[in-house]
Amino acid sequence: MNHSNHTTKSKKNKYLTEQDRYQIEALKKAGFSNLKIAEQIGKPDRTIRREIVRGTVTLLNSDLTTKEEYCADVAHRKYLENASNKGPGLKIGNDHKLAEYIEDKIINEKFSPDAVIGRIKTEGLKFKSSICTKTLYNYIDKGIFLRLSNEHLLVKKNGAKRKYRKIRKVALNNTKGRSIEDRPEAIDARETVGHWEMDCVVSGRGSKNVLLVLTERCSRHALIFKMAGKTQDEVAKALDKLERKYRNAFKKIFMSITMDNGCEFVNQDLIERSVMTKKKRTTAYYAHPYSSWERGSNENTNKIIRRFIPKGSDISQYTHKEIKRIEQWINNYPRRILGYKTALEVYQAA
Repeated sequence: MNHSNHTTKSKKNKYLTEQDRYQIEALKKAGFSNLKIAEQIGKPDRTIRREIVRGTVTLLNSDLTTKEEYCADVAHRKYLENASNKGPGLKIGNDHKLAEYIEDKIINEKFSPDAVIGRIKTEGLKFKSSICTKTLYNYIDKGIFLRLSNEHLLVKKNGAKRKYRKIRKVALNNTKGRSIEDRPEAIDARETVGHWEMDCVVSGRGSKNVLLVLTERCSRHALIFKMAGKTQDEVAKALDKLERKYRNAFKKIFMSITMDNGCEFVNQDLIERSVMTKKKRTTAYYAHPYSSWERGSNENTNKIIRRFIPKGSDISQYTHKEIKRIEQWINNYPRRILGYKTALEVYQAA
């Protein structure tokens, strides 16, 4: 076949226009075949066949039977909808290594999309393409990834901010406890390492086992201990064990502890008194009633723990080794508030 007999046609005006679609509708009603319509319109037979499929609708006859018919209006509306959804090409389209890295971090290591992007920047990792956190969330929403979906995300924020109000009253069950209002401003400002928040994560019904969770306010470093019950003695036992471990350094490591007014914490003397010297080992502060936001770092840690131990779970079924693995994950998780460093990195550098 020589050059004068080539069959390649110009790509100019290759798309069907709205006028073309009305012509197709008229020719179909006149009984023309798809091949004949293609010759009349001047388009490939395959284009006409695909267009017929796109614009075919099911109509109801007067005798309640149905028939299928091509409708130019429907076909053109679908064409415009599809065209508006095309958008620019995917930045991550040909970067399989970046896609695999993101999937591995979110699915296997339980990172948030923001933590993945932040860690790529802080570690100086190089890929063919780069995307921002918002784009990554959009890709996950649209199902761009092969294995990754919204089900793998810890939480999807809706942008609405919770309104807080400060409670200015003392807990009735803890009238002698040292109020958070007496806590120095330096602790509030998170200027130094050594000030902690403390809370309990409880089991589902039928189990008394709980987790005692301590979160350092400056670095967000976490310590998690499994306890046999939600009691004052169990809390004291856990703190005593920590004191024996760190000995004289305990007072410097745990300069203060802020907690709620739960029955397991209200014995201030038991928390503050050293098991070794009987002197004061730390300073306890109590948040206002119904003000969990005053222990925000602690609450965030609890929320992350619930990703591994869902509400209603029996904590007694989790071994100490598994609890420590959760603790290790939390302390090695990059945080935006820490410049995408981990809590362990910040705590050890302090």
